[in-house]
Amino acid sequence: MEKKNKFDLDKIDFSHLVPKNNYKKPSEQEFSAFKSKVEHLINLDLTHYKSNQMERRINTLMNRNGIENLMVYYNLLKKDPDKLREFINMLTINVTEFFRNKEKFEELENDHLPQIIKNSTNIKVWSAGCSIGAEIYSLAMLFDKFGVLNKVDLVASDFDKEILNKAQSGIYAENELKLLDKAYTKYFTPLDPEKKRFQISKKLIDSVRFERRDLLNSTFEKNFDLILCRNVVIYFTEEAKDELYAKFYNSLKPGGILFIGSTERINNYKDIGFDLTSSFFYKKW
Repeated sequence: MEKKNKFDLDKIDFSHLVPKNNYKKPSEQEFSAFKSKVEHLINLDLTHYKSNQMERRINTLMNRNGIENLMVYYNLLKKDPDKLREFINMLTINVTEFFRNKEKFEELENDHLPQIIKNSTNIKVWSAGCSIGAEIYSLAMLFDKFGVLNKVDLVASDFDKEILNKAQSGIYAENELKLLDKAYTKYFTPLDPEKKRFQISKKLIDSVRFERRDLLNSTFEKNFDLILCRNVVIYFTEEAKDELYAKFYNSLKPGGILFIGSTERINNYKDIGFDLTSSFFYKKW
């Protein structure tokens, strides 16, 4: 005789095991009110971000915290610093590494920096959206390699105060240095016997001027030889990108270079006044 199964799986209710998502798409008015309140909370204008992409990411955070209403979520952000940090991290996308996109940094080192060093007596460089500082310190290492670090004004900016503090500390975890070429390990000193944390050299830290800046709502310094803004604008609206790239153009010296991320393009670069010298490098004529 064939044995019967002890349980009939078709009759068991598993609904309690399925995550619930009761999120209801907010009206345009509700979303505008949320963005306005958040702007006053963190002093960042969210109207420059693509609404659909930002809403999806906010939805993910709300689901993670079991919240179904934008205003309830806003009140959580207002009272819980950790949740506010989580929200800011979502907006600022603090993902970077030393010499990110190695082949492009090699092009920068071999083709562009020698010309900048040759043509400018007062070199000025800006890492816009510097995150944990890996990019600006990568540049500092290159200029030190050329023997001109003491002649370069290195500026690094970011909106996120906590991430700027990390950048200024110059302390990095082992995994943050895993792709670093051995030639540059001389700039890092272990902070513990297990070599889990490393301190970048004071020489490099002292070479950088860090500042907090909202790229879309501030005035820029002038006369930069090189501006890097890489993997920062991917969630900006097209109008916000156009405005930002025009501001970068106006901040560069004639002949100055704008270096953008490997997933980005400036479609109207000719209208702004740039010349595309190679992928991701734009020159001001």
